[in-house]
Amino acid sequence: MPTQGPNGEVNGKDVLVLVENPDNSGIYQVIASQRGVDFGETTGPIDISSKERREGVFLPGRYGSTITFDHLYIPNASGYNRLKNAMRNGEYVRIMRTEFGTNTEKARAVITALNGSFPDNEAAVISADFTVSGAWETP
Repeated sequence: MPTQGPNGEVNGKDVLVLVENPDNSGIYQVIASQRGVDFGETTGPIDISSKERREGVFLPGRYGSTITFDHLYIPNASGYNRLKNAMRNGEYVRIMRTEFGTNTEKARAVITALNGSFPDNEAAVISADFTVSGAWETP
């Protein structure tokens, strides 16, 4: 459940990272989560300009979406290992956005970066970047 401020406002959104069970059953398990995630969306322009005019004319082209987690919470080593294996094996993961405990959007994604800092006598910090494959969907 998202953390709420003193006036009931949502303190960020919960974003979940899910990995398919090892038996390839199509069932996904929550591996990690974070609040305060960065989402990026882009549309590449298609240039349809005429040489007769100086001004550019464009159509909307390919859509893209990225997700960046700076402090990904993974509660145990097995979850981290599953995420690392998905990265190394080129497997898709699911990204799920939630608000007030309700799933609002989901997407299939590839892990494009997975970084860990493991200091002595301190908590580990994991960061990860994902690129959405396809479009965001409603669950």
